[in-house]
Amino acid sequence: MSLKKFLIFMTITTIICWVGWITVLYYIDPESTGVIGLSLFYISLFFALIGTFTLAGFFIRIWFQKTEMLFQHVGVAFRQSMFFSLLVVGAVILQGMRLLTWWNAALFILFLATLEYFFLARRSTN
Repeated sequence: MSLKKFLIFMTITTIICWVGWITVLYYIDPESTGVIGLSLFYISLFFALIGTFTLAGFFIRIWFQKTEMLFQHVGVAFRQSMFFSLLVVGAVILQGMRLLTWWNAALFILFLATLEYFFLARRSTN
């Protein structure tokens, strides 16, 4: 798949995910649907954030790092967008259960930063 096709596909998919999240937000009552409604809310938000952060991270990387090949930025942007989306959705889930405290958030950030460091260290050895 070419880079142009990937960016078009990712943009269209991200728009569809945001429309899906807004639909879930407006038409599903979490009190009457229970776990299914909440799961749809969190999953659609997660995928919408992944697409948004991937596109934003890719274009920010292109803007700041013009020496590398363009397709090399896609994998890193996607991985980091998954981590950041997991952080945001995890914080929203914890806040929904009234368990979000500063030390929970700090531990979650530390875990994701350690995981990213592992990927960066593995990349530098190759």
